[in-house]
Amino acid sequence: MLPISSMPHPEKHFTDSEAVRDIVIGMSDGLTVPFALAAGLSGAVASSSIILTAGLAEVAAGAIAMGLGGYLAARTDLEHHASERAREERETEEMPHKEAAEVADILRSYGLKAGDVEQVVASICADKKRWVDFMMRFELGLEEPDPRRAGRSALTISLAYIAGGLVPLAPYFFIPAVGDALAASIVVTLLALLVFGYVKGRFTTARPMRSALQTVLVGGLAAAAAFLIAKALG
Repeated sequence: MLPISSMPHPEKHFTDSEAVRDIVIGMSDGLTVPFALAAGLSGAVASSSIILTAGLAEVAAGAIAMGLGGYLAARTDLEHHASERAREERETEEMPHKEAAEVADILRSYGLKAGDVEQVVASICADKKRWVDFMMRFELGLEEPDPRRAGRSALTISLAYIAGGLVPLAPYFFIPAVGDALAASIVVTLLALLVFGYVKGRFTTARPMRSALQTVLVGGLAAAAAFLIAKALG
């Protein structure tokens, strides 16, 4: 029998969390907002073509707006990281003793014995890049963002929004009667929200079914509110 220290220990971790986050952001809004819009218009107008035109315009505008938001958020993360790194580099040059003391404090907080701290601090501080990398990760909790993430984030969010937004609008392509199209839209969208919420929960929580039900509830309430308001004002 192999000793515990030499036994194979394959670790399975999901590492593409940023892409999943972008898909969740785009898909959740894409399913919910056009669904609420179509439901609201169904309570006020009697033409599927009008609802479809308004819905497609909203999907286009929403995809652009959401994608731009994702792009700006990723760019902000990149700029923030660069600014903090420049500050850490400056501090290691201007106040090395203080920064070395901070390294020691961090190591002690992880349980490193006092007799070993000085040696490890000297090893870390011997290389400026390694020193700054250490401070960025363990003092500030910042990982270096992928410089290509902004474009990928914008594209992922936009495409996810479009994919989600076409689901509640699909029945209006084929069903001319608004009432029948709305009923079909409710069925397919709630089903899509259930599946999406479950899949999202599999990646982000330990209770995927709870995530699925919460997603359906939020989307259903948004659509119901929009429909009732339009009906009351129409």
